[in-house]
Amino acid sequence: MGCLMAGVETFAAWLRDYAGVIKENAAYLTELDSAIGDADHGSNMDRGMQAVVELLDAGQFETPGELLKKAGMTLVSKVGGASGPLYGTFLLRFGTALSGEVTPASVGEALHAGVGGILARGKAEVGDKTMYDAWAPALAAYDAAVAGGGDLASALKAAADAAAQGRDSTTPLVARKGRASYLGERSAGHQDPGATSSTLLLESAARTLT
Repeated sequence: MGCLMAGVETFAAWLRDYAGVIKENAAYLTELDSAIGDADHGSNMDRGMQAVVELLDAGQFETPGELLKKAGMTLVSKVGGASGPLYGTFLLRFGTALSGEVTPASVGEALHAGVGGILARGKAEVGDKTMYDAWAPALAAYDAAVAGGGDLASALKAAADAAAQGRDSTTPLVARKGRASYLGERSAGHQDPGATSSTLLLESAARTLT
């Protein structure tokens, strides 16, 4: 497909949209995290994304990559727990990989780079009951859509739908990573908060990056 004429404003709109979604869902994410984590995922993510909005309000950015890298650094510095380093690394790697024309293929490469950053920090595998249970099927669906000739809108929609299925699949799982793993079998029956916030990020992308 041809180049998508997406500039800094488009990616800023993605981050602003996601910040709004996180604010709306902060209590829900914290409720999910209270069952199997430290009960702070929603509040941490909200604080971090509001700091990103402040960055957007104050700064001028030459390229989408520059914007995303600075947003990633903001999350790493502002958010406690695991979510700041994981989401911050995702945006840093995504922004670093996103250079030149913004196309379905280049966004796919950036998504893979971002998720590679998550894996480098979290060392998770599918089935561990983490955010990667949403990201792994999302990447596969995105790649399949692009390989089939899909445009960015259809590829992101496919990724978001697959992430939602992956999110839902975490509920019966026994956690093998992070704070939730301390609960053992008691972690089963609860939806993973990181997979939930990851799905929200992809749903936001599908709304705004097209």
